[in-house]
Formats: sequence, structure tokens, C-alpha cells
Amino acid sequence: MENTPSIATLHHLLDFDASKFTNAEIRLKTSLGEWLMKADSVKLKMVLQKYLDFVDQHVKKMEKFFEDEQMSSLSLNNPVMQALIEDADEKLSYCTDAEVKDACILAFIQVINHYKISLYGTATAYANMLDMERAAVVFHEAEINEKQIDDRLSQLAEYEINRKAKAPIKIDQV
Repeated sequence: MENTPSIATLHHLLDFDASKFTNAEIRLKTSLGEWLMKADSVKLKMVLQKYLDFVDQHVKKMEKFFEDEQMSSLSLNNPVMQALIEDADEKLSYCTDAEVKDACILAFIQVINHYKISLYGTATAYANMLDMERAAVVFHEAEINEKQIDDRLSQLAEYEINRKAKAPIKIDQV
């Protein structure tokens, strides 16, 4: 962390956190594309595609945030997102049934989603405290997007995905 500036103010903390979750969004974008291809449910694929679109928007808006801040986006690794993605990939590697795999994908997307709701909510609070109205709007919109995806995933889990995973159809190979 040689080039990482010290965190001496709330504004510095906001910039530092924004750099970390920008890296997280970029990393998630790649994994979401892979998970989308592994999903079986058409409805789940649709929600994941919508989420991928949101993540792409978040990255672009974060780039604008850094431009407005007149700073280059620090390339700070986000170890929490890295660990969540690695855990998801490991769990997914053990899923052998399509319906169970969909339940697995949905569940770990929600874990990631909840983490990001917290990140964007905190960034919104910091930006509001610092009277950074445009940044607060960017962070709040991202938080709302995350909550929309969370709601869609919760409904999909309750009314379709988890029901199918509860008793997946097994075809015995002879």
C-alpha cells in the first residue's frame, strides 16, 4: 500500500472505500458473466443479466465519481469481494444438479448483493455528511439497484428456484 494515501478525513475514507468497491464491481462483472452462463433457469438468467447491467452502470458512474474527485481510481484490492467470489466458485463446483446449482447461484449472489448494499449505503451516508450531493446520488442509486436485485432474487428463490431445488428430478443413467 505504498501509493495509498493516508486516511485522515471522512472524505479520504470515502475515496478509499470507493476505490475498493470499484475494484469489487469490476471483479464481480467478470464472475457474473460466468455464473450467468452456468444458470439453468431462464428467470434467474434474466435477473443476473439485469444485475450485470447494473454492475456495468455502477462501474461507469464510479469512473465519473473519480473524474469529479479529480483523482485516479486507485486499484485497491477488495479482499472481501475476492473471498466471496472464491467461495461462490468453490461451492458451485460441487453442485451437480441444475436446480440445486441455480439455488446455489441465487444464494451467493444475494450474499454479495447484501455486502454491496452495505457498501453503497455507507458511501451515501458519508457523501451526504460531506455535502457531496452528486456523489450521494450515485451511491444511493447503486444501493437502490442492489435492493431491487435483492428483492427480485428473494421472490425468485421463494416461488421458483428453491422449490425446484428441494426435490430435483434425478435421471439415473443406465
